Amino acid sequence: MTTATTRDWYALVVKPQHEKRVAESLRLKGFEEFFPYYHASRQWGRKRRTVSLPLFPQYVFSRFALSERLGVLEIPSVRGIVKFQGRPAPVDPFEVDRVRALIRHANDVSPHPFLNVGCTVRVRQGPLAGVTGILARFKQRHRLVVSVTLLGRSVAVEIDQAAVEVVKAGPIPVISEAQLN
Repeated sequence: MTTATTRDWYALVVKPQHEKRVAESLRLKGFEEFFPYYHASRQWGRKRRTVSLPLFPQYVFSRFALSERLGVLEIPSVRGIVKFQGRPAPVDPFEVDRVRALIRHANDVSPHPFLNVGCTVRVRQGPLAGVTGILARFKQRHRLVVSVTLLGRSVAVEIDQAAVEVVKAGPIPVISEAQLN
């Protein structure tokens, strides 16, 4: 249970293209922050460049106690904290850890549409061993998709299908807001 003094992860809604600035401000104020990004190739005219883009546009993660939220909300470009039923909703720390593992150990991390269907799998070997996610196919290749449920967003990384084992077959159950009341 979350109390006013428990430090939980929260997703902050920020102004578009202000994610990096907000993450730096959080760090300067002493808050733990997590701003995941990926590298993409973009072309302007004849020039092709690699740019860093946010994995979760308009969101930055931060760990703080609810009693400290005023200090977070005062940061310029922070629009608010993601809420559920009118209350700030903590992000599952295991989901934050899984996204961190993908960024640390994988070369080709990219945003992916959020999935509610498919098989839940666990990586058996390699640097991502133990990470669970959803197995998906994209352009004839297999990808491991890791989701942040609260945001309804996912990230994906290319994976060898032989390196995973099925944890749960079939669709992931979706809990409606009515079931939570």
